[in-house]
Amino acid sequence: MKEKGRKVIAQNRRARHDYAILDTYEAGIALMGTEVKSLRLGRASLADAFATVDDGEVFLRGLHIPEYTQGSWTNHEPRRTRKLLLHRGEIERLIGKIREGGLTLVPLSLYFSDGKVKCELALARGKKSYDKRSDLAKRDAEREIQRAYGRAAKGRARALR
Repeated sequence: MKEKGRKVIAQNRRARHDYAILDTYEAGIALMGTEVKSLRLGRASLADAFATVDDGEVFLRGLHIPEYTQGSWTNHEPRRTRKLLLHRGEIERLIGKIREGGLTLVPLSLYFSDGKVKCELALARGKKSYDKRSDLAKRDAEREIQRAYGRAAKGRARALR
């Protein structure tokens, strides 16, 4: 029976906090059998992962996939460099945008899409600390507005002014 749909394995929550996301790409990953089996158990960490472009190819570095427990001598290296599978045109576009300066490739999530492992890759610009603070303030203000609407809808005290 074929798998259908999308099942998230791991997400990089810090990436959305530390970077301003400009564009996203979906890339396949060249993996070994024991890596896929380990991912099927939902074990992976994108905490220190990043992508680089070397000789016209895109590689994912720092992704941690723990060794498969039932694996034998064929087991994989947990933090090995893995090749990302993108179309030539997408790679050329990425190279052009990265050369503009100040941009980096960050993996946002790892997931199964119809049984195949995919990586959501983001073209991002690093945020300054004051950008992060303003984002937090904006989020808190939005949350407070939603609470006020909720109180008003229930007819409780302190309606909107």
